[in-house]
Amino acid sequence: MNKEIPYKIYLEENEMPKQWYNVRADMKNKPAPILNPATMKPITVEELSPIFCEELAKQELDETTPYFDIPKEILDFYRMYRPSPLTRAYCLEKKLDTPAHIYYKFEGNNTSGSHKLNSAIAQAYYAKQQGLKGVTTETGAGQWGTALSMACSYFDLDCQVYMVKVSYEQKPFRREVMRTYGAKVTPSPSMNTSVGRKINEEFPGTTGSLGCAISEAVEAATAQEGYRYVLGSVLSQVLLHQTIIGLETKTALDKYGIKADMIIGCAGGGSNLGGLISPFAGEMLRGEAEYDIIAVEPASCPSLTRGRYAYDFCDTGKICPLAKMYTLGSSFIPSANHAGGLRYHGMSSIVSQLYDDGIISARSVEQTDVFKAAQTFAKVEGILPAPESSHAIKVAIDEALKCKETGEEKNIVFGLTGTGYFDMVAYQKFNDGEMSDYIPTDEEISKSLAALPKVEG
Repeated sequence: MNKEIPYKIYLEENEMPKQWYNVRADMKNKPAPILNPATMKPITVEELSPIFCEELAKQELDETTPYFDIPKEILDFYRMYRPSPLTRAYCLEKKLDTPAHIYYKFEGNNTSGSHKLNSAIAQAYYAKQQGLKGVTTETGAGQWGTALSMACSYFDLDCQVYMVKVSYEQKPFRREVMRTYGAKVTPSPSMNTSVGRKINEEFPGTTGSLGCAISEAVEAATAQEGYRYVLGSVLSQVLLHQTIIGLETKTALDKYGIKADMIIGCAGGGSNLGGLISPFAGEMLRGEAEYDIIAVEPASCPSLTRGRYAYDFCDTGKICPLAKMYTLGSSFIPSANHAGGLRYHGMSSIVSQLYDDGIISARSVEQTDVFKAAQTFAKVEGILPAPESSHAIKVAIDEALKCKETGEEKNIVFGLTGTGYFDMVAYQKFNDGEMSDYIPTDEEISKSLAALPKVEG
């Protein structure tokens, strides 16, 4: 019998996890190795170190260490906004008239407005420890760039952000938060890099994609002495840092004797999803428990549900290492009417392997339905959710309504990755009836997949 569940389950400061969890250590089928694009051989720490900080390169390739101690300096920073609350959505349950119990892990209670700060502060810390001058990065909706600019300011590092052009134009306020923290923000693809000029020539008038911005950020990092590239999603090191979300969630559930039946997260590159589900997936991999884990992606960028599991470049400019992942092809650029983030052509190698092994499932949803769910949630729960988070809200509502039909009292947990207060252009389009759905055709996806690199084995 559960204890009486409060609206918000808070952990004490001493209950905050002191280690990150590396789910790869429990995976029987490890993610396929990252390949060096020059040799097509598994990449080494030494080969990654000119791009990433050395300690982050080690974390990226480590498949056997189950737990990594969180450095004291990072824990001290986390304590400014962590542990974050796990909230019982009583008002949403009442609105839906469902017997399901709905919980959400809220990651928007910091200046960056999202979960991205969990990894940003870690990556900035390792850059500072290595004695670097600064870092370069990309950002889609702007959450990652905002988080990294804040983290770099904390450690007095230079921060250069290549922001997907459509978001740069639609989200000037998030751009200005980055600049307030001292970051230099450039719309991507730009004319500042050779790969940016090439992409602009190949795709005239393009609104950009994360793949484009990654290419520019990597080129900028390698062209400047004392700089390294950092990434806000996709990479295994990022998912490692984000497991603070899932570990706190599980601790909070255990505190009140709650067993989750279903765990739902939005999926773009995989950082939030991987961070939320890793401890639960670990239990499944060890045969200790069973969960229904659902990755929710936009129908306009459906890498898991319509992509191919294959080696592909991680960036549009094809200068980064190759990863085996569910991908739409590195040249795939989402429609300009796609609101918010989740614009990446591929999915984290860890998430891709878990999906391929049947540990998790995936669904794609259309954005008008996503914003309807966001509006419902905002009206009764008092938080305006980010468009990305709202993908998870949509499926959580769907599942709660199924419980209404069947009478099942399932415990549904989803990740509320951040707030939507910088996403008002998208909300305006929705409110004005100007938002539409775009689903790429089979021909569009096939054309992009036709350019996948030929990798033996």
